[in-house]
Amino acid sequence: MPVEVSHVPEAKRYEARVDGASQVAGVAEYIRTTELIAFVHTEVKAEYEGAGVGSALVRTALDEARAANLRVLATCPFFAGWISRHPEYQDLLYQSRSKVSD
Repeated sequence: MPVEVSHVPEAKRYEARVDGASQVAGVAEYIRTTELIAFVHTEVKAEYEGAGVGSALVRTALDEARAANLRVLATCPFFAGWISRHPEYQDLLYQSRSKVSD
């Protein structure tokens, strides 16, 4: 079952559809600045869980972040877990440059 992911910037999210259906199977919501994209929530409808919808959302969003030269802040647990299992994307993760400590 092919998963198609599209970027919907006016809604600040990525949407996944399965087999060309009009119904959205899953979404990945984000907050974006000129240098950073924070993925804050990912949701896949129950009937599509385990079908690769979440992975397709993350991979597409991260590939586009890389192409736009954005750092990634994975506050969404699904994004964070996926990135931890795919080391080829870990270089995108935002690293704080602050030297301030307690």
